[in-house]
Amino acid sequence: MIKISELRLHDVINVIDGRRLGMIKDIDIDVETGRVRSIILPGNNRVFNFFAKSEEVIIPWEKIVKIGVDVILVEYSATNHPQQK
Repeated sequence: MIKISELRLHDVINVIDGRRLGMIKDIDIDVETGRVRSIILPGNNRVFNFFAKSEEVIIPWEKIVKIGVDVILVEYSATNHPQQK
C-alpha cells in the first residue's frame, strides 16, 4: 500500500513521448466508493504571470500504466484530454 503523501513525491512520466509531466498536485477521489478517479498535475505556464491561473493536467486513473518506486508512468495524450479542470 502507498500513502497519498508518498505519491505526491513521485515524478509523473508520459510513456507516449517520455516527457516529464511534473509531480502530483492533487488527487480526485470518489467519496462513495473510496477509489481514486484521477491525478491532477500543475499545468505549464509558458509566460510567467503572477496573477494568471495555470491550467491543470488531469490524468484519469485508468491512464496510469505503472507506479514505481520513484516515478509514475502514465499514458497521456493532450489531444484526448484537455488540460483544464
